Amino acid sequence: MLDIKFIRENKDLIKEAIRKKHLECDLDELLAVDTERRRLLGKVEELRAQQNQTGQKISRVSDAEERQPLIAEMQKVKEELQSTEKDLEQVMKRWRQLMIEIPNIPDITVPEGESDEDNRELRQWGKKPEFDFTPQSHIELFKSLDMADLERGVKVAGFRGYFLKNDGALLSLALWNLAMEYFASRGDFTPMIAPSLTRKEPFMGTGYLPQGEEDLYKTQDDTFLAGTSEVATMGYYQNEILEYDQLPLKFVVFSPCFRREAGSHGKDTKGLMRLHEFYKVEQVVLCHASHQESVDQHEELLANAETIMQKLELPYRVVANCGGDLGLGQVKKYDIETWVPSEDRYRETHSISYFHDWQTRRLNIRYKDENGDLRFVHSLNGTALATPRVLIQLSECNQTADGSMVIPTALRTYMNGRDKITSASQTQPENGDPGFK
Repeated sequence: MLDIKFIRENKDLIKEAIRKKHLECDLDELLAVDTERRRLLGKVEELRAQQNQTGQKISRVSDAEERQPLIAEMQKVKEELQSTEKDLEQVMKRWRQLMIEIPNIPDITVPEGESDEDNRELRQWGKKPEFDFTPQSHIELFKSLDMADLERGVKVAGFRGYFLKNDGALLSLALWNLAMEYFASRGDFTPMIAPSLTRKEPFMGTGYLPQGEEDLYKTQDDTFLAGTSEVATMGYYQNEILEYDQLPLKFVVFSPCFRREAGSHGKDTKGLMRLHEFYKVEQVVLCHASHQESVDQHEELLANAETIMQKLELPYRVVANCGGDLGLGQVKKYDIETWVPSEDRYRETHSISYFHDWQTRRLNIRYKDENGDLRFVHSLNGTALATPRVLIQLSECNQTADGSMVIPTALRTYMNGRDKITSASQTQPENGDPGFK
């Protein structure tokens, strides 16, 4: 959420943000409602002052007859105040609705465009695998290697349900360990396991409500299941004041994630690409209210994600998301898209964004700057690793002609030291070591 004073003083800039993000948002109505809000606030303050003055006059008059006109005046002011407060309450309700529809301003480097088709490629890394055979899809590979059971997943969990089993399950655990150990080796990220089930306020604060409610699972207790640990982690310091020297705060957070995938009917209905339940290792950062610091932290989150992908030796590209592919609150976003041989194209595996103070104003997360003044912190988040989606690229890029799968070197320590998964692989050696940490 932007500051209303900033909105009033930068009307053209806000309209440009609405245009670039291809949103429908009535800025003129907001400004008109805000004018009425300020008028009513002024009137309420004036009437309260009158009420106080009249009350003081009444307290100084002892004669009952002299008090009567003052009491009548007090009653009149009271009735007018109650009526004005009621009008203000209705105006405030509409004002709040309009305020949360106002988008953040995209960075000047964000490319023009309406959808992900218009995202701009920045660079590629790694060599796409070349096969002297027709590559199998991850669905075929996981079935032949007994790494997943999609049919029984649907039977048990419904549409988009799945079971990972044997080496499919162990690979997921290996990936989580790899990611968490990478951040542990850095030493500047706090590892956390966050709740997926959270109250409404963190969803409002991060911008997933009200616009994204159709994609959330809601419980009978008016709580929701999050599609990313960003929600819970951003709620961690809600309504708190941090000290200058505490920042930046960096977290690497693991959690189950849930999305209804509303609006994606007919897209990726088979396999592990688009699921209702999955897992993520997420990066979340709170930093000082500095654009340059946000930019630097954004690049660092991207570098972390790229380092993990390079450890996995997976070919990928980095794209800068266009205006139409940004969320309401994002200033800028990068996606990492990883190569899928069976589809002969890159598919998104990571999203990395920064928001300035758009989220933290909603969540009321502030800090004392060097002068002791209160300011809203800046926030960022980015995927470190998401499973089981990345298992698609991992399996397909490492398949062999005989239907086996080569295990990337970085994962072998978590897979009993094995270098390959075959149809005859044993997920546990004779000594009973499960093969993961």
